[in-house]
Amino acid sequence: MSRALAERVMLLDFTIGRKGLLGYLKALGGSNIVKVIPANGDASETQVAGKRLKVICGSNISHLEDMAWVGDKTPLTLCDVRVSPRNTISPNLGAIELAEALSRVLPFTAVEDNRPVLQCVLMRWKDGKLTLVSADGFRLAVESLDVDGDEGEVLIHRDELRGVINALKRARRVRVAFEKAGESLDGTSLIVDTELIRYKWRGSEGAFPDYEKLIPDGFNSSLSLDTNEALKAVGSLKALADDKGHAVDVIAGDGRVVLTSPDEKGQTEIPADTQGEVRIRVNGKYLAEALKACGGMAELKVVDGSSPMLFSSNGYKLVVMPMVTGDSRKAEAEKQATEPESEPAAETAEVAAAAEITEPEIETAGAVAEAEAITKADKPKSKRKRDKREPVAV
Repeated sequence: MSRALAERVMLLDFTIGRKGLLGYLKALGGSNIVKVIPANGDASETQVAGKRLKVICGSNISHLEDMAWVGDKTPLTLCDVRVSPRNTISPNLGAIELAEALSRVLPFTAVEDNRPVLQCVLMRWKDGKLTLVSADGFRLAVESLDVDGDEGEVLIHRDELRGVINALKRARRVRVAFEKAGESLDGTSLIVDTELIRYKWRGSEGAFPDYEKLIPDGFNSSLSLDTNEALKAVGSLKALADDKGHAVDVIAGDGRVVLTSPDEKGQTEIPADTQGEVRIRVNGKYLAEALKACGGMAELKVVDGSSPMLFSSNGYKLVVMPMVTGDSRKAEAEKQATEPESEPAAETAEVAAAAEITEPEIETAGAVAEAEAITKADKPKSKRKRDKREPVAV
């Protein structure tokens, strides 16, 4: 019951508040066996008045009324309590593996309520791989897991998945599957079976942007570093910053990485394996979250100071947009000046956004234009001013 996500429990034909019942059973003690039956004539008239449920645990006996521990503010979410004589789950995925994958993608979903598609995690099952994808407008996270099953995909809201992570860590067996709705219903549902609980979520409506073309390739430089050391360095710079959205300059080359604040208040150097030279500015909060999500040793690949940067670790990929600086803006202008004439990047991004990034023939004119397509697909109007250090939108 502690693993259930719903706030109301169905016991036989009674509805009981989950938290209240769980707290009551923990308080009883004295026995690990609980017997729940409908109250009958052997109880007093007061105890069986109306609809009652008899709960026996050790020497404790109680009579619970229907809707016990259910208040006006109790969310209308239901789960059934069923007893099975044996475990019938045939696992196709590790429980810890799925929990860690969810924890790697959920932090990178959008927080704005008027961007419902980006508040969801895309779960796509294809060619023996379960791919989890999330994006918030500035970052894109992709995690792939080996799994058996039929092909399909579904969008699940992030709030539905958050509570299941801790429950999965305690489960022994997990089976993940997609379930098609009947003829009278549209959409697809996600089913996660454990040895005790079945979780089922109806998929959200909407088309997730074509994320694959936003993952950059053809890098000019790369570096491999210890995320724990890098996190300490970022933390020291954050302590010196005046605002939460502090910027960090990443400068790499000759077997070392230098993390410094643009105002030169602080600088930290850590060892790393480097290929080529890297100089790019990134939001400190985004950098810390990227390092935490990767964990252990992570690889960072960069094209230039204005293109998306790619973090990767054991198959996990995280695309992060850098902050715009004077040098990166100048380099981008020079790059566009040397390219052959083509459709303007802004116009291409608008066309892709209008088509919800679903038309395969649309090709964007540059990495920044590609990145802007996701945000423009459902980006709300904002009065927030943009300064020279704000990240380019994904």
